[in-house]
Amino acid sequence: MEQVLDATDATDATDASAGSAGSRAVTTAVDRTALDEVVEFTSGLIRIDTTNRGGGDCRERPAAEYAAERLAAAGLEPVLLERTPGRTNVVARIGGTDPGADALLVHGHLDVVPAEAADWSVDPFSGEVRDGVVWGRGAVDMKNMDAMILAVVRAWARAGVRPRRDIVIALTADEEDSAVDGSGFLADRHAHLFEGCTEGLSESGAFTVHTGPGRAVYPVAAGERGTAWLKLTAHGTAGHGSKPNRANAVTRLAAAVARIGEHEWPVRMTDTVAACLTELMALQGESVDPRAPGFDLGAVLARLGPAAMLVEGTVRNSANPSMLSAGYKLNVIPGHATAYIDGRMLPGGEPEFRATLDALTGPDVDWEFHHREAPLEAPLDGRTFAVLREAVEHFDPEGRVVPFCMAGGTDAKQFSRLGITGYGYSPLKLPPGFDYWSLFHGVDERVPVDALHFGVQVLDRALRTL
Repeated sequence: MEQVLDATDATDATDASAGSAGSRAVTTAVDRTALDEVVEFTSGLIRIDTTNRGGGDCRERPAAEYAAERLAAAGLEPVLLERTPGRTNVVARIGGTDPGADALLVHGHLDVVPAEAADWSVDPFSGEVRDGVVWGRGAVDMKNMDAMILAVVRAWARAGVRPRRDIVIALTADEEDSAVDGSGFLADRHAHLFEGCTEGLSESGAFTVHTGPGRAVYPVAAGERGTAWLKLTAHGTAGHGSKPNRANAVTRLAAAVARIGEHEWPVRMTDTVAACLTELMALQGESVDPRAPGFDLGAVLARLGPAAMLVEGTVRNSANPSMLSAGYKLNVIPGHATAYIDGRMLPGGEPEFRATLDALTGPDVDWEFHHREAPLEAPLDGRTFAVLREAVEHFDPEGRVVPFCMAGGTDAKQFSRLGITGYGYSPLKLPPGFDYWSLFHGVDERVPVDALHFGVQVLDRALRTL
């Protein structure tokens, strides 16, 4: 990693694309205290158990208060907002130097998914720092980014620097479920707090993917598949389990679920995924056109090696059965049965998704959206993406930024209701062999201290250049 810069050192944005987009000389505000604090805050937030078990079973307030105290100490005026008692969000605004500039949203969520302590090498809520690594639930998703935001803001206060644009910080509840108590509540009920915001930064992007010996790629998210969680209901004739029943709701449901699970969705190439494939292959010295007739996606994915994971989950719509419920006694055939499907839709893919589900469920099974959020796609050819690219490559000159589309979703979906275009940008420089993907919602979630240090420096540079 590049040598840590002192607050008095100055560095110029040298990347041609960022320079042509109007970037200015950026004097770093990152000091030794900021590097220490990002580790301290990551660990401290992990120690606050904000497990979101779904259905409202979570309490983010202690973590929100922890963050608000540190924002207030940096001279900001954070507000705590709740739709439901204990489900707390934090919002604060930093005034920029250019009153005519659009505002920028920087957001992260405070809740985490459950962790089974028996499966872990450490207590998942210990926040233990050992051998240069911070351990615990949320170390990757996404208390690390929350800590980076806090550390950068406090570094700015110490150095007496301000960003060009107003920056709105939002640390949210309930992202790991429906976001109804978090970003959805903020977008619907407190839109005035985000006045002027046109773009947003959050998870998950700008982390290292090692595509081969000495080759490091940093994917920045410029798209998300839409959320399409479905409820299926099969209707039939209730009756005794010993008698023939041609209108068995369980049988009808099972057949529909099997059809959905076995369906092969066709490839659909979005702008973001096409750009990702083009840039990844260019790094290998090959030119491809993902939209050309006869384009062999399988062959290209095979040549990409580890980088294939950046695209293979986002070239299609998907629908995966995840929950089943039927009956109340073994010898009674129920009159209805239900199932839940985790569906995801590509940008522009909803008409195909709806038509396909109609065909797969058939006449005896109804389906509806249990939870739905729109797919997203952000521009790649403007100043914003150029600045995000430059900030990463400034601190890792051997690395290369590429765009990608997230298979899942983030709070950017809810904030898009306010006209805010979202990018996934929580920078981390990870060592070879560090399986970042498996740690999302996985066992022994952890993040290297050096990666946090890198992230603070990149985030500082990007936010003040933007």
